[in-house]
Amino acid sequence: MAAITFWGTGDAMGVPRVYCGCAVCEEARGGGVNRRLRSSVLLEDWDSGLTLIDCGPDWGRQMEAAGLRNVDRMLITHAHFDHIGGLVEWADACRWLGRKGEAYAPSEVIGAVLERFPWLDRHIDFRPADGPLAIGSWSVAAWRVNHGKNGYAYAYRFVEANTGYAWAYCSDSIGLNEREKAHLHGLDLLVLGTSFFEEPYAYETRSVYDVKEALELLGKVQPKRTVFTHMSHDIDLTRDYVLPDGVRFAETGLRLPVGGRGEAEKGCFRN
Repeated sequence: MAAITFWGTGDAMGVPRVYCGCAVCEEARGGGVNRRLRSSVLLEDWDSGLTLIDCGPDWGRQMEAAGLRNVDRMLITHAHFDHIGGLVEWADACRWLGRKGEAYAPSEVIGAVLERFPWLDRHIDFRPADGPLAIGSWSVAAWRVNHGKNGYAYAYRFVEANTGYAWAYCSDSIGLNEREKAHLHGLDLLVLGTSFFEEPYAYETRSVYDVKEALELLGKVQPKRTVFTHMSHDIDLTRDYVLPDGVRFAETGLRLPVGGRGEAEKGCFRN
């Protein structure tokens, strides 16, 4: 059986913020449940091995925490630093291990990554994800999503060949149009980014759904299960937000089964 593990659940700055003394940051500073590294998810699958989605600047710490020295491949959602900042460290690890890394992303994302770090392709083989990919028993497709004032990102939809089980990872998006939302229909599991519970800033300055907006989105696309990630220090996991059944916040280290037997462990979604 396959499973995903949340290595990081934080937004671009992580939690705690160095400058901040709010209750959430102080709880996180003490090693509490609100401590969040930059968002990343590991897919473990018997057929395909270890696939990591995004490689932020906390990658090294996340690898050490998982007790790993390498992964089989990566999927990259977009070229913002909180999603690619660890590629330099991974490239160095690949160099010392004597193997070339394998990373997939849409062509425009690969171009943006190599514009920032033009030497990475010496140690990482970047492969375009402009069409469907086969990763073990999963058919994987990327699609472009609105990232608000930050431009664009990509999300990934995974469909298991034998069972039709479908899940998607959409960490950085806001105000999706009907075409972008189409890929979120028919999901067994949606992992969705929500930075604030109710973001107070002007909409045109924002880049990620807040929880209230996300719940409206769920009412339209109706996934069976949803996990919110990419959280700022506005989200306090010591509080009870009374989320609907089947909806929860991610915590660092949360491991969930995915695939044909994934729904057997519904206890993972108790609020």
